[in-house]
Amino acid sequence: MNNVCEEQQYSSIFSTHSKTVFNFIYYKFGNEEKAHDAVQEAFVKLWENCSKVTPDKAKSYLFTVANNLYLNVLKAEKVKLKYADRHTHTTTYESPEFVLEEKQFEDKLNNALNSLPENQRTTFLLNRIDGKKYAEIAEMEGVSVKAIEKRMHLALKYLREHIDGI
Repeated sequence: MNNVCEEQQYSSIFSTHSKTVFNFIYYKFGNEEKAHDAVQEAFVKLWENCSKVTPDKAKSYLFTVANNLYLNVLKAEKVKLKYADRHTHTTTYESPEFVLEEKQFEDKLNNALNSLPENQRTTFLLNRIDGKKYAEIAEMEGVSVKAIEKRMHLALKYLREHIDGI
């Protein structure tokens, strides 16, 4: 039986999927440290069960394990999504009014994203930030492409209603 116990195969799976699994969990947790922990634990579990997992099932296995880890942590604590400050802090030549408006818009966007149901927020971020196609997101989430389309439609509708200028 072909499995992922061979080191080169395992290493290839890690380099191919670790970043995507990390982003998937990060968008759900909103916590970089917890996302790293979940990814590490998922890959440890893959290694521990390597004889039972074929290479073509490894990606699905990793998403399932990482998602289950997420659900277990979620049961234990209430998590609030925080987004990393993606702006580098360099000298700006914009007017103070522009900087204030930009900050207000960013706050409005973050509040609206935080208000989205977790599945819509995750779908939106995976698509818009990571550039994942609906079919890829559907596979990660274990739902149909139609479900992802519906989530995205609802997320965009909500964001349009709650943010001027999107």
